[in-house]
Amino acid sequence: MSVISKKICLVGDFSVGKTSLIRRFIEDVFSEKYLTTIGIKVSRKLLYLKSSSQEIDLVIWDIEGNTRFKSITPTYLKGATGAIIVGDLSRQETLNHLRDHINLFLEVNPKGMAIVALNKKDLIEENKLKKLIQLNNFQNHSHIINTIVTSAKDNTNVNQAFYELAENIISK
Repeated sequence: MSVISKKICLVGDFSVGKTSLIRRFIEDVFSEKYLTTIGIKVSRKLLYLKSSSQEIDLVIWDIEGNTRFKSITPTYLKGATGAIIVGDLSRQETLNHLRDHINLFLEVNPKGMAIVALNKKDLIEENKLKKLIQLNNFQNHSHIINTIVTSAKDNTNVNQAFYELAENIISK
């Protein structure tokens, strides 16, 4: 069986937890220290997908969220099959920008698919969380596979987001 290699990108505003989600997924670690990503950082993880009996090498591009680099972001997105678009549940302005990140990704990759990760669940009270999920659900968008509530800190749904994206990429 051959291994399929696919590029995916993590996109979102600065400090939404993109790097933390990747570190939790790749290394199963979490750090409270904030590490700013400058430009991009590329990681890899080999997954075995039971549903298709297929191995996939995810080439994961962690794209910085600082708006002053917006002009080079499209170059980083080029050639990606999928994306995880990340918003911080504790910062409304990052949720307001989710649609912009989705549109930018799809402008560069019109056949791409994405997961929306509403991150930092651990910082939100349960009653407020339900309302935020309702207001930021993109599942009716034709290129959005799912909207998933995540927390890199307590490892909520991190693997699910990456595996669900990988499964969908392979099935296309």
